[in-house]
Amino acid sequence: MRKTQSTAKRYTIQRIGFSLLTLVAIATVLPIFLIVYLIVMQGLPALSWEFITGLPSDGMRSGGILPAIVGTVLLTFGTAIFTMPFGIGAAIYLSEYATENRWTRMIRLAIISLAGIPSVVYGLFGLGLFVLFMNMGTSILAGALTLGVMTLPVVISASEEALRVVPQSFRVVSISLGATQWQTIRRIVLPQAVPGILTGVILGLERAAGETAPILFTAAAFYLPQLPTSPLDATMALPYHLYVISTQVPGMPTDIQYATALVLIVFVLSMNIIATAIRSRARARRQW
Repeated sequence: MRKTQSTAKRYTIQRIGFSLLTLVAIATVLPIFLIVYLIVMQGLPALSWEFITGLPSDGMRSGGILPAIVGTVLLTFGTAIFTMPFGIGAAIYLSEYATENRWTRMIRLAIISLAGIPSVVYGLFGLGLFVLFMNMGTSILAGALTLGVMTLPVVISASEEALRVVPQSFRVVSISLGATQWQTIRRIVLPQAVPGILTGVILGLERAAGETAPILFTAAAFYLPQLPTSPLDATMALPYHLYVISTQVPGMPTDIQYATALVLIVFVLSMNIIATAIRSRARARRQW
């Protein structure tokens, strides 16, 4: 009888715990859905082909947002070019080559600390180093490098974790068959770690695509009714453009603000969907 009561009590506690977790999950997800629903409902009426492909006019109160879309794509692509080789290379070194000692622990602690620095600090760093010291000026190149520095800690941490998860037996078997350490990493470890690495890269790029403060100091222009023609040109970008039309332009129609936010959300979600598809295919080929 006592055992039955104890079992029933544990079952009741378990149900209460599951119910609380469900409520927490709903409380977390529901506001996100409400925000997205509001943006879609408010922005969809103003969304059109002319809005996406046109140039801004009348002080950005009319026309389209093509320069901002192109600028965001260029900044994100430039960030990926800088972040992926350096971030994945650093992760390979820390995971496969570096010995576990005080210095590597300090490096990992520094990487984790850098991931928590506010983005405005990275913007000031990019302003001092790339814009002024390296004389790049306010340009796409300076903005992409600044965003790349900002996303490096996320990419390094996620990539190193993905590499460490690959079973050690894969490395042992490969080396015992005569492969060098680099051949083992390139042909065995990296292909198996692709899903985790891709997750880190996409997380970093999504953050870069939505940041305003770093590009405010290094790349973004208030109003440019033409497309950039060089990496050293300034550019409009969706996050900064949304900030400007929401706070700095009097008489701006509300539907244009919501339509711009909707385009930014679609851009970020598209990156996520593409990455998810690639990651799913890589996981299907994984051998463990």
